[in-house]
Amino acid sequence: MEYEIPTKVQTLGSDIQEHQLKYHDREVLVSKEFTFDSAHHLHCYEGKCKSLHGHTYKLQVIMRGKVDYRGITIDFGDIKRIAKERIMDRLDHRYLNEVLPPMNTTAENMVVWMYEQLADALRAEGWFPKVRLEEVRLWETPTSYAAVTAAMMGDAASE
Repeated sequence: MEYEIPTKVQTLGSDIQEHQLKYHDREVLVSKEFTFDSAHHLHCYEGKCKSLHGHTYKLQVIMRGKVDYRGITIDFGDIKRIAKERIMDRLDHRYLNEVLPPMNTTAENMVVWMYEQLADALRAEGWFPKVRLEEVRLWETPTSYAAVTAAMMGDAASE
């Protein structure tokens, strides 16, 4: 298969019109993933995790909404900024037992706290209800994660 090099870059107003930018009126899911390193230990647990240790966590944030006139639901840069401000800056290279609210620092507890932080940010910045948090997943290891969805959190906007 032979590929051709474009000879002209598409120009708004002549090659495509603004009303054509929005291809559909459906909801879509948009997602961004992050990694961070933190240390913690678990209470009331008999196993390796009762001792202080660290993980490289992976966080996946999934948002839901309709596209705007440009065909964009929420800019990936905005998802990155919100997650960085609300989660990454607070947890990366930190001792989780010290920086999170009082809780056992399990992935199951942490993912609910993360959902709350992100949902609060969407509301505070005026994204909600146009953009809603659909799901948050937190991998503690490459093969083990905890997740929470809007429906599980009783978020009325998920209906």
